[in-house]
Amino acid sequence: MTSNVNNNSALDGMYWNPDTKVPDKNNGALKQSDFFALLTQQLAYQDPTKPVENDQMIAQMTNFTMADGIGSLNESFKGFAESMSSNQALQASSLVGRSVLTQSDEIVFTGDTLSRGNIELEKAATLMKVRIENEKGELVQSFSVENPQVGKNEFIWDGTYMPSGAGSAAEVDGELSERVKAGVYKVKVDVSYADGSNASLPVNVYTPVGSVSMNGTGGGIMLNLLGLGAVKLSDVLEVSYS
Repeated sequence: MTSNVNNNSALDGMYWNPDTKVPDKNNGALKQSDFFALLTQQLAYQDPTKPVENDQMIAQMTNFTMADGIGSLNESFKGFAESMSSNQALQASSLVGRSVLTQSDEIVFTGDTLSRGNIELEKAATLMKVRIENEKGELVQSFSVENPQVGKNEFIWDGTYMPSGAGSAAEVDGELSERVKAGVYKVKVDVSYADGSNASLPVNVYTPVGSVSMNGTGGGIMLNLLGLGAVKLSDVLEVSYS
């Protein structure tokens, strides 16, 4: 009696299982050794009557070496970029507790420190007026910058409100105060130029840095300013005292 080879377990183990998958440790990426293995096979099965020219072989080997070198260079740059980001974050952390100058239409009054800012003038002006408003758009304080000059013009607000009767007094901790409550206020600057024209100008304000974080999408450094939220480190115009 003859046995059916299809039922022979010894032979079954020799057949390739189509469901078997070879683990890919390199995620499909070819290394330099793989390229040289392909080149060796190419040389082994070449037509003896028409061997590969020396210049072609050298060109292929050069390409393989360049591909491997570019891969190594990319890895080196990746490590360098990660190192740079870590160093930037460490340096930026030293800004916590200090004030930085950024462009904003809002200014923070902490309640115990002066609020400061500046305005850049590109041409001569005769009048520069600063308006401080609350969140409702109501005027809190208004003052002029004396002798505005071309270039940087600084201003300081001590948190006092514009006197307009008893109704303008701000209640702080249950008592009437000459200063507004700590918080975020709108700041606007109007200027009258020497040539007779008028304009509203952008304002740069100093704001304390509360913390530093890494931007997950772009990998940049973000400074979290008290009351104003996050700004890019690259948007900082100046670093000041705390």
